Amino acid sequence: MAWIFVALGLVTLLLAGDFLVRGAVNLALRLGISALLVSLTVVAFGTSAPELLIVLSAMADGASGLAMGNVIGSNTANILLVLGLPALIAGLHTADFFPKKSFLLMILATVLFIGLAFWGPFTWWHGGILLAVLVSILWDQGRSAQRDRQAAKTAALVAVEEDGLEGVDPTMPGWKIALYLMFGLVGLPIGARVLVVNAELIAKDYGVPETAIGLTLIAVGTSLPELATTTIAAFRRQGDVALGNVIGSNMFNLLAIIGIAAFVAPIPVDAAFLRFDLWIMLAASLLLFPMVFFKINFTRMWGAGLTLLYMAYLFVVLL
Repeated sequence: MAWIFVALGLVTLLLAGDFLVRGAVNLALRLGISALLVSLTVVAFGTSAPELLIVLSAMADGASGLAMGNVIGSNTANILLVLGLPALIAGLHTADFFPKKSFLLMILATVLFIGLAFWGPFTWWHGGILLAVLVSILWDQGRSAQRDRQAAKTAALVAVEEDGLEGVDPTMPGWKIALYLMFGLVGLPIGARVLVVNAELIAKDYGVPETAIGLTLIAVGTSLPELATTTIAAFRRQGDVALGNVIGSNMFNLLAIIGIAAFVAPIPVDAAFLRFDLWIMLAASLLLFPMVFFKINFTRMWGAGLTLLYMAYLFVVLL
């Protein structure tokens, strides 16, 4: 039965990811803001919901190692697997999108998180700093949306007319956009939860330790909403949604999820995280540098390289 529920969870994730991408892109068009900004906020928050649910559940159960491992492993998976696998399958056209500021903010959040980890365990004051940084970033993004609103709306309409992007409809009514977003935002955490719980049962049957489960199985499972959303975006030629989803989700994971969880209970930082996994997370994030600053697309070759790096990381963690 566990294997059947894993399959059902995967199907739910794929359908919800399709709904969320459709809703997010059409919401951006309706509001006159860029799809990248919607992906950095609404989509990123929605696809990060499973991580929040898993972390809070783990804290309530006293499994703090699983909570920290989930966030660190999920961020690594977001870069190497969530961008790598869709690029390997369909390629990701991201050269026309320049989220330089958002990328640098993600690196800043990652470095801040690593610095605070060495002052661990994460307590309420760590959480306060992380949440304050998140609020500042969201406020700045809101200002950017107001400033660039008309230019983004014009660019979006041109893209629809010239490229015929699938799933984009300038005449879509607001209630339909809301339904797409609702089904996507609700379906993603439900699908991820069903898949992760049953996959965890299977892993425990094979004797996999808690920290390894957090860094691998749970991290991959809670990254599946991002993977589903990015894969759909790749097939729909919406690279801005894919890239914004990953960058935004990584910032939410570090700043919002651990920030909130730190107010629930102290979160100890395993020495292994300080020696290895945190630095792998940072190195994976820095791999986006050439795509962001030199306008390089995620070709199938890049996708293969990122996916192989993630397979190597899993191999090392599970040794």
